[in-house]
Amino acid sequence: KWRNVATSLVHSAITGVWAPLAFYQAPEMRDDLIRSSTFSSHSLVCFSIGYFIYDAVDMLLYHRKKSTYELLIHHFLVILCFGIAATTKQFVAYGALSLMIEINSVFLHTRQLFIITNEPKSSKRYKANALLNVGTFLCFRVLLLGWMTRWITLHRDEIPLSFFTVGSIGLAVMVIMNIILFCRILSVDFSGVFRRKIESKTVTKQNTHAEGEKDLLRSFFKEEGIQAKRRT
Repeated sequence: KWRNVATSLVHSAITGVWAPLAFYQAPEMRDDLIRSSTFSSHSLVCFSIGYFIYDAVDMLLYHRKKSTYELLIHHFLVILCFGIAATTKQFVAYGALSLMIEINSVFLHTRQLFIITNEPKSSKRYKANALLNVGTFLCFRVLLLGWMTRWITLHRDEIPLSFFTVGSIGLAVMVIMNIILFCRILSVDFSGVFRRKIESKTVTKQNTHAEGEKDLLRSFFKEEGIQAKRRT
C-alpha cells in the first residue's frame, strides 16, 4: 500500500508542475482546447496514460477491495479519454488542463502516507497538509471541474458525439467521486472542529437557559417579597 501511494505521489508531483508549465509555455492552448497542442502537452498526456495503466494493474494484483473497483472505473475512463486525445491529437489541451487536478493529489496522497505511517492528526504537519488539501481540492477538483463541465456543454456542437459522450461520462464519474471523497475528508480531518462548535453552542444555550430560569425565579421571589411587605 505504501509503495502504491508513494508512486502516485511522485506522479502527482511531476504532473502538478508539468501541467501548468505546459500552458505557460504555450498560452495559445487556453484559446483552443480542441485542436491546439504541443509536444510537451502531448507527452504529459501520454505519461499519465502510462501511470494510470500501471496503477490499475497494481491495484488489480495487490489491492483488491471495494474502493479499488471504484478507482478502476475512474482509471478506465481516464485512460480511454486520454487515449483518444493522444491518438487523434485532439483535446490534448483539454486533457492537459484536467491534469491540473494533480496539484491537489499531491496533498491527497501525502495525507494517505500520513495515515499509513500513523502520523498524529494533532501534529502541525498533518494539520497544515489537511488545510492545503481542502483548499486545493476546492480550487482544482470543484471549481476547475465545474468550469470544464461548463466548457464541454457550451462547445458540444464542435465536439463529435462519441467524444462528447465519453467526455461527459468521464466528467460525471469524476464529479460524483470527488463529492464522496470531499465528504470523507471533512468527516475524518475536520470532525473534531465541527464537534467542538456544536458542543460549545449546546453549552452556551444551556447556560443561557439556566440564567433565564434564575432571573425568572429572582423576579418571582422579589414580587412575593413586595406583596408580603404590603400585606404587613
